[in-house]
Amino acid sequence: MTDLERDIIREILNIGLARAADSFAVIAQERVLLEVPNIDLLVSDDILARVREYQAKHVPIQSDIRGDFNGTTLMFFSGQHIQRLSRVCLRMQTTETLEVNELQESLLLEISNIITGALVTQLANILKANIYGAPPSAPHGDISEIMNGLMPEHQLQPLIFSVITQFSDKDNMVELPLMLFFDRETFTKILEIIRSYDFLGSQMSA
Repeated sequence: MTDLERDIIREILNIGLARAADSFAVIAQERVLLEVPNIDLLVSDDILARVREYQAKHVPIQSDIRGDFNGTTLMFFSGQHIQRLSRVCLRMQTTETLEVNELQESLLLEISNIITGALVTQLANILKANIYGAPPSAPHGDISEIMNGLMPEHQLQPLIFSVITQFSDKDNMVELPLMLFFDRETFTKILEIIRSYDFLGSQMSA
């Protein structure tokens, strides 16, 4: 993937997140900014290490992408994220903790559903693909079991985009790590679609 193709994918994600921000602002009753400051393309050997690093200090929420593309998203909420979002969205005063009650877990699921749903919709519209997001879930236990399912022994390793999503209200900012998992076949499809359209020509002529 070239730097230009990476920039195009980043812009697609930013458009999707802009739409997600509008929906989330209704829930948060605050101004919300969502953006993708960087995209990291990880090799397979780094995947489990990065995920375990996040899981040690975050609550993970998983959503699957189905249809023409095969993928999964993992969004990670820290204790600080949970505390702030509980206060803003639920008007609930809590401490910084990874222990969440049923109401807080529902909030995290809803936020993940809004963000990943907007990204999937944007990918579907721009890439002319028939894809949809499955309802999110909150995996418990060692998340490496999920990763092993995403990386079966006899298939090519998936590639991962690590995206930092930023929520911002009046005085505070929260960063939420969001990982998009695509298997190599899906990743190749996305690049082929980008190259077949006039994305690159438009960028080159700008």
